[in-house]
Amino acid sequence: QVQLVESGGGSVQAGGALTLSCAVSGPTRSRNCVAWFRQAPGKGREGIAQIDKDDSTRYADSAKDRFLISQDTAKNIVSLQMNDLSPEETATYYCAATPLRCYATAHDQPSAGAFRYWGQGTQVTVSS
Repeated sequence: QVQLVESGGGSVQAGGALTLSCAVSGPTRSRNCVAWFRQAPGKGREGIAQIDKDDSTRYADSAKDRFLISQDTAKNIVSLQMNDLSPEETATYYCAATPLRCYATAHDQPSAGAFRYWGQGTQVTVSS
């Protein structure tokens, strides 16, 4: 069973930066692609970025040029560096994993339906 534990959430002012971490464990064949999502109150879960076991990455348009997803395979940690945050990005941030390869989906933005395993989330609050 794949387990994911997010950390690094907190409060930041608009224009600030924050780095989230996701500790991933379990069978490697079940977590070929790991992604970050976020969900604001009253809204659906939005895909941000995904990274494949071969280190290739894909981003939602809203994350390109500001966010960076990376992984430390030795430590089994997937990180999301977020820059120039805005209050509209206040949300609970989740990491998720799937046995599928990231390139198995047609879009750069990860789709929640493709991911089987989820963490509990970490809160990010951006104040104006």
